Amino acid sequence: MIDRSNPSTVHEPDGYSHVTISSAGRLAHLAGQCPVDLSGSVVGEPGDFAAQTEQVITNCLAVLDAAGASPADVVRSVVYVVSADSDVLTAVWRQLNASPLAPAFTTASTLLGVTALGYRGQLVEVDLTAALPN
Repeated sequence: MIDRSNPSTVHEPDGYSHVTISSAGRLAHLAGQCPVDLSGSVVGEPGDFAAQTEQVITNCLAVLDAAGASPADVVRSVVYVVSADSDVLTAVWRQLNASPLAPAFTTASTLLGVTALGYRGQLVEVDLTAALPN
């Protein structure tokens, strides 16, 4: 079971929950998913946040499935975006929340603008933790 809550003593969040409590016995800690396709290449033209976000969504869904989990089983997410522009971060957040991965972002979530990520040209990465169903 996953319980989500928002204490009245802090601001109302935009779609995510401040507190996520899981009674699951096992957790899957998934590696940060990058915008890399099966050939090992970073997708999209330079600066194409939308294409990279779409590949990250595809990869997240694949690793969740491999772990025996779904987006609804995610208890923590961290989204990294190479940008200091709030509009860019918001666009990535909205794309994630309009995708089949969206339930993953209703729990404890963090969106960060960062300077760089691991692959040359990489702009987006998503790190997930899921509570595995019994």
